[in-house]
Amino acid sequence: MSRELTVVIERDEDGYLVGSVPSLHGCHTQARSMDELLERVKEAIQLCLDVAGEEKEEGLELVGIQRVAV
Repeated sequence: MSRELTVVIERDEDGYLVGSVPSLHGCHTQARSMDELLERVKEAIQLCLDVAGEEKEEGLELVGIQRVAV
């Protein structure tokens, strides 16, 4: 069964891309390229689902991302 999950992608101070899945607590990974990151994110998602069980998904819906200056 295929499912779609939202992945938030950021770049860290060392230039690595960091992908995290908000609906799966603790599910994140990093890589140097977007292709490598997406491959690793899929692996991380599968591992998180295997460990936590598919029923544990929080079902969050991405509403938006906003940058705020303070």
